[in-house]
Amino acid sequence: MMMNFQRRSNGANSHHHVIINILIIIVFMSNTTHQSRDKLVTDTTIDQSANNDYSNLALQPVTLNILDKYIVLDNGIVQITLSKPEGSITGIKYNGVDNLLDVVNDEINRGYWDLVWIGNGSTGKKGSLDRLQATDYKIILQNEEQIEISFTRTWNFSQEGKAVPLNFDKRYIILRGSSGFYTYGTYEHLNGWPDFQLTNTRVALKLNRDKFKYMAIDDDRQRYMPIQLDRSPERGQALAYPEAVKLVNPVEPQFKGEVDDKYQYSMENKDNRVHGWISTDPPMGFWQITPTDEFRSAGPLKQCLASHVGPTTLAIFHSTHYSGADLIMEFNKNESWKKMYGPVFIHLNTLSKQGDPLHQLWQDAKKQMEVEVQSWPYNFPQSKEYPKSHQRGSLSGKLLLFDKYVSNFPISASGAFVGLAAPGDAGSWQREAKGYQFWTETDKDGNFRINNIRVGNYSIYGWVPGFIGDYRDGNVVTITPGAHKEMGVLVYKPPRNGPTLWEIGTPDRSAAEFFVPDPNPDYVNKLYLNNTQKYRQYGLWDRYTDLYPNNDLIYTVGLNDYREDWFFAQVARRSNNSTYTDTTWQIRFGLQNRTETQTYALRIALATAHISELQVRINKADEKIPLFTSGVIGKDNSIARHGIHGLYWLFNIEIPGSLFVEGNNTIFLTRTNTTTPFQGIMYDYIRLEGPATASFTTHL
Repeated sequence: MMMNFQRRSNGANSHHHVIINILIIIVFMSNTTHQSRDKLVTDTTIDQSANNDYSNLALQPVTLNILDKYIVLDNGIVQITLSKPEGSITGIKYNGVDNLLDVVNDEINRGYWDLVWIGNGSTGKKGSLDRLQATDYKIILQNEEQIEISFTRTWNFSQEGKAVPLNFDKRYIILRGSSGFYTYGTYEHLNGWPDFQLTNTRVALKLNRDKFKYMAIDDDRQRYMPIQLDRSPERGQALAYPEAVKLVNPVEPQFKGEVDDKYQYSMENKDNRVHGWISTDPPMGFWQITPTDEFRSAGPLKQCLASHVGPTTLAIFHSTHYSGADLIMEFNKNESWKKMYGPVFIHLNTLSKQGDPLHQLWQDAKKQMEVEVQSWPYNFPQSKEYPKSHQRGSLSGKLLLFDKYVSNFPISASGAFVGLAAPGDAGSWQREAKGYQFWTETDKDGNFRINNIRVGNYSIYGWVPGFIGDYRDGNVVTITPGAHKEMGVLVYKPPRNGPTLWEIGTPDRSAAEFFVPDPNPDYVNKLYLNNTQKYRQYGLWDRYTDLYPNNDLIYTVGLNDYREDWFFAQVARRSNNSTYTDTTWQIRFGLQNRTETQTYALRIALATAHISELQVRINKADEKIPLFTSGVIGKDNSIARHGIHGLYWLFNIEIPGSLFVEGNNTIFLTRTNTTTPFQGIMYDYIRLEGPATASFTTHL
């Protein structure tokens, strides 16, 4: 089974791309300048007639041309123009088109690395943007097979308050026979340098607006897109926040009345392997491929932006989206830090035969993504910060799950997520960004294997869909070069005090199983009208008021169905004067044989929270002091950004039996601290447990 974020059997020496011509193999085998590269980068869908014999193009050596203000990399298939010495991508020539990037934009604003930082001298509400313009460059490697070029900027105290206090080295690689190019970079903060915060960093590419009009995110999210001009004040109506615009008078009438918002196209890290744009005249695709998550922040469930109207495609390495301030990287003056991001591959393709270009080009992009995943870690990057396969380690084991109220014996943790991240508390991986993370999924028997792990110290983390909580092994694991660690059997015991009396939802860290309403007809994105991700529609927070105009949600255990009767987010109610007020939901249930002297347990797992306080009361809605309060938690902003989850929270609340009554009971869930419509929480799962019994035997 192909894993979205790492295969369980990812061969360490699988470094070969699809071979299109036996002649290419012969030439490469006989070429003494081939050096360490066994990565034959070829494209199975190139239109040979359009390219005048692609086999000959694939055989051409790569060339480097250094001009006054530019550096040009060319392998006969694709030509990359970089500004000198800044290192911005100013041009990409391919398939007879002089520039696939948006020539309407300034050269600095076509293809670039950037970051946002907060510190001494930074400006703006969210910090300062640094476009990471280099001040020097160096040819790292140049031969007929490969060119790698480095663009650097070295920080010193004369730049304090003017530039982010980091050294950076951003690199570009072009290979012989490759229909595309690679980019990667290293950031470094040295001891004694100023404090600062890093909120996001990425590679952005803004494409030719006259060519690329069809966007593909995944198999179910593809469509012709509006254009940037449609979002202008003359043609669009600004909505509740700047990213969301209703298209009132778009250039193409088919988009009239729709809502465009870049957050509607977010993706989880584990699924974010390939996305991009398609041109139909001439037919060609422009794809951003990320073969691994190891350098991305916050693990496999972290959501990030992908492609969106522009046309724009992004490689997000770190962001605070769907997590907020909890994921800001903070550096102090006594801290040394270095991290490498990438490589990511920019893949270009065109047609090999007549047919539907949208289908063919997308299918080919997915095949190329598979090739890149199989080839990771690459053997050709030259940076000493990039460890090759033999410089990495591996780890395997078996995860079992023991819940005595499910089984008297440990059972296989089938489909569990197991990963390595910086040592910390259980669940800390979802707030970790400075290090590297490596994740996989267990097989039906709970077996797991993680290959190609960078050397270092890690904790083993995990969680099991269908069960609450986070697993963490108590030992710190040290990964060494070329070594394998066998962890044996690990056992996760999810939080549990007693038998389940009732439950609402499915413990999967998402609110997707609950009721997601249809959008207001005035605020629709047609892509999501018949889509499993209907929660991506704009304005669903206001649908709560439409469905519950006067009274809040009441859920009766045994009568209601959470798939139809539990609104996906507990948000504020809109009043007639467009202000928003707190809401209190009720869970009503019968309780027989109440045990007054013993303790019950209420488990509340949240899929996200945004500047909200959750209060729990038992049978008395007006009780001044609640039994439990979370305090004000979360800055995920998942509700406004159309995400069905953000950071995971688990609250384990003990309830004295004396607070219940024999017969009908009510739990009141109040979400407070309302000032905006976007504040709220999404539940993942709620369970009431009865008192513990002594009739169960533990077998380990």
